[in-house]
Amino acid sequence: MNAMQYKIILPDNYDMSLIRQRVKENGYKTDNFQSLLFKSYLISEKVQGAISNSYAPLYVWENVEGMNQFIFTGFYDAIIRDFGWQAIQIGVPFTINLEDNFKDATYLLEQTITITEQQTLTNTPKQLVDIQKTFPKKSLGKLVIYNPDKWQAVILGFYAEKPIHNEATLYEILHISVNERYAYF
Repeated sequence: MNAMQYKIILPDNYDMSLIRQRVKENGYKTDNFQSLLFKSYLISEKVQGAISNSYAPLYVWENVEGMNQFIFTGFYDAIIRDFGWQAIQIGVPFTINLEDNFKDATYLLEQTITITEQQTLTNTPKQLVDIQKTFPKKSLGKLVIYNPDKWQAVILGFYAEKPIHNEATLYEILHISVNERYAYF
């Protein structure tokens, strides 16, 4: 299983309705995409209090075949064409806990933490689970992704109502594509 995300930082005066329209017209195209567990179309807006305007889709793949198909058979070319060459962050899902109504989420909280250098990593799983407890209750799902290349972990919480959390980045979810063949959605 793999997770990937590219974060496109947009100018402060960027018309975010263009991203909303893009997702409205094209978001359904990744519904039931091969090997895609889910894709969350995320945005942040400066006028809503974010640090910057951004478009930051998040994908979780069952296997590399679907991810490779997306990147190398023309689907990702639309991002290159419209936004330029973007770095794709890759991570390993550590935990995925999603409710049946996960698709109803309209907000996502994201907190990145550093996995510090240590003599043993045996306590790290507990640290990653414990940090989730600091997120607001009533989530529709939580996901932890780690990247041993950078020794970072990202904790993600999905919410139907706008949550408040001072240490996390808040995104609006415009659409969630899922592959209906995976029963836990």
